[in-house]
Amino acid sequence: MTDKELIDTAIRYRENSYSPYSKFKVGAAVLTKSGKVYGGCNIENASYPVTNCAERTAIFKAVSEGEKDIEAIAIVADTPGPCAPCGACRQAIAEFKIPRTIMANLKGDTRVVSLQELLPFAFSDEDM
Repeated sequence: MTDKELIDTAIRYRENSYSPYSKFKVGAAVLTKSGKVYGGCNIENASYPVTNCAERTAIFKAVSEGEKDIEAIAIVADTPGPCAPCGACRQAIAEFKIPRTIMANLKGDTRVVSLQELLPFAFSDEDM
């Protein structure tokens, strides 16, 4: 699967966003080593801490289906530049050692970064 196809999948999932409070729709898609793709969107809650980001939704869907080897994640939102994941999502990306993060927006701007670039001092299993 190409980066563009993964981004297009994230754009489709973005449409399912439940974001009545912020109106900030985000979509994400992960590509697993087996070639399967799992998508997710952000899901808000009136109690904001209960909100779940698109990135973690996609990752958790893959993991819940037994897919822990994830090769890439694409993230898309209607932002001026490529949409970067929040800190909590960066840590979730680090937990599963996802080597490539593809950040994009609806205008077609993209930026691809490594896990090391995304979260240089990630807390990991090696720290325990």
